Amino acid sequence: MGSFRALLSASYGRHYLAQRIEADGSHGGPFIQVSVPGKQHLGAVGDRLILEATSADQARILEIEPRKNLLYRSDAFKSKSIAANVDQILIVLATAPAFSPDLLGRAVIAAELNQIDLHIILNKCDLQEKLTVARDQLAPYKSMGYAVHEVSAKFNPQSLDILHPLLRGKVSVLVGQSGMGKSTLLNAWVPNAAAVTQEYSQKLDSGKHTTTACRYFDLPEWGRDIHCLGAIIDSPGFQEFGLAHVSESQLQHAFREFKSYLGKCRFHNCKHDNEPDCAVQAAVLSGAIASERLTLFKQLVSDSKTADIQIQGISPSRERWSTSLKPPYKR
Repeated sequence: MGSFRALLSASYGRHYLAQRIEADGSHGGPFIQVSVPGKQHLGAVGDRLILEATSADQARILEIEPRKNLLYRSDAFKSKSIAANVDQILIVLATAPAFSPDLLGRAVIAAELNQIDLHIILNKCDLQEKLTVARDQLAPYKSMGYAVHEVSAKFNPQSLDILHPLLRGKVSVLVGQSGMGKSTLLNAWVPNAAAVTQEYSQKLDSGKHTTTACRYFDLPEWGRDIHCLGAIIDSPGFQEFGLAHVSESQLQHAFREFKSYLGKCRFHNCKHDNEPDCAVQAAVLSGAIASERLTLFKQLVSDSKTADIQIQGISPSRERWSTSLKPPYKR
């Protein structure tokens, strides 16, 4: 039936939906159910696919086009793709319920590793009694140059309008814990989001996948710049952001505030733990680096080592899980 290009628009576990990409680069039309070769979980929302039609509304993957980037999380046993080909990460936090500083720190590292811009959106800023504590927790990130945007999506929708220039022409992925207000932000920016979500579910003939869904939404016309229309990728809320696939060397360079101190320790292979004359530890003592950031670094190094031990214990005939996320896939 011929091959064609398509955008992977929704992922519900290993269930995918896609839309045709036209000659001008735009996408649209009916949703197409996409089957995945074998049992591998290959695609990520935002992927550009080469599909082969198997029926009027179904197709199978021939190829995943080379990705600009791939955002995913992992532990010692598995990995979970979040989104591909994104321009920026919007991590949504709230004054209440309290957000996880650990998840924030890990999302920031993931952005640095993938060279993706990151913006922190602090929601529910109408709760003045909680705002000071949240600001204090975010102070280290503001000092490192990460943008923090204070909004109240529910009680002051106009506070979201100032973010419109940030979203125009960009593919943005919403990341955060459950309860932070991601859905409220999405519905404010994409008024037909609920209807599109229902269409996704109807196309799959099931609503049970929605809690684990990742979905692509085009912005309204205000989200268009001179190049293209912006979009929001909505990821499911999660409590952990594993980075077990990242090496110790990669981690050191992903901590933005470490960079001016790397290479200045007494030992070239310094772990920034208990070694004498460690420049990073000295920066923590002087207040130049927040102590919780060094704690996070040590935890991530430990996670990476644990993952390596687990992977070495797997039968040599099995591939390391991360290989299934490496682009492109070809038949």
